[in-house]
Amino acid sequence: MLFALPDDEVLYAALLARDAVWDGRAYVGVTSTGVFCRLTCPARKPKRENCRFHETVAACLEAGFRPCKRCYPLSGGTEPCIAPLVEALEADPNRRWGEEDVVVRGFDPSTVRRAFKRQFGITFLEMARLRRLRESAGVLAKGGKVIEAQLDAGYDSPAAFRTAFAKLLGQAPAKFVDDALLRADWIDTQLGAMIAVSDRHKLHLLEFFDRPALPGSLRHLLGASKGSFGLGRYAPTDQVEAELAKFFAGDDATFRTPLALEGSDFTRTVWDALCAIPAGQTRSYADIAREIGRPSAVRAVARANGANRIALVVPCHRVIGSDGSLTGYGGGLWRKRTLIELERRYARP
Repeated sequence: MLFALPDDEVLYAALLARDAVWDGRAYVGVTSTGVFCRLTCPARKPKRENCRFHETVAACLEAGFRPCKRCYPLSGGTEPCIAPLVEALEADPNRRWGEEDVVVRGFDPSTVRRAFKRQFGITFLEMARLRRLRESAGVLAKGGKVIEAQLDAGYDSPAAFRTAFAKLLGQAPAKFVDDALLRADWIDTQLGAMIAVSDRHKLHLLEFFDRPALPGSLRHLLGASKGSFGLGRYAPTDQVEAELAKFFAGDDATFRTPLALEGSDFTRTVWDALCAIPAGQTRSYADIAREIGRPSAVRAVARANGANRIALVVPCHRVIGSDGSLTGYGGGLWRKRTLIELERRYARP
């Protein structure tokens, strides 16, 4: 499991030593090159500050990294379908793969699905889709034309591309404007890519890209901005990215980025209480209800907790069940568990 990985310093030492013990158990994403590697990769070793460690190939792909062409982190395994399909994907990463392509190559789609899930924690079609979407988002963020992004993503038609991109960011790419009120961009973290939306002064949203509620949150912001939505970033996104880097490195758990918090007085009171929970500690919904003077409003506290659109900065992951169990978390329970484990380094004696 992800939270069982040792400290990043241990993994970086293993990377420098090319320790085969960690081969297949941990991977490193290199922010300066955008690729991810095995820890035994023969390539020149990256600087420590450019390393992001992940336990699975899926996590590396979700964070936006491409597989290294020297150590081939997608190779390996005993399943006969894996190697030829990975080779085909590497040869044509922008192709819009479907089950029919798997059948043409002589493989059963259900067998391939199970094999890739066991080996990489993600299906072959999901792997191909992540590559296309990530590369197309990069083209648009750099000012590329919609047709360029469409071709890079490998979609058959502009309509197909607009539909896929709308599911991720909530709006067809042709409608994004340059001098927009709100801008959306990616931030890579060791727990996967996050979407950040900010205006010139405040952060409006920070969420993991695979959170089910993300499209709805983005559509809400799109409506609130009256369509004035673009790709790129303003200063609050740069600020929170720097603060996230310090947070994950274990240097500082304090976030100072100005926030645009939209909600009722009760909801904002709950969010204030969440921000008051020290890193390294947890609270239950009942604890929060008592702290805000509403001991019978446990369910309302839970709803307010779930309505939070600024993950990590407003630390809803620090709220657990009264019995100590992990409760629902929009970013996934595995992330919640990992964050609680990570924050133990911040706990005061």
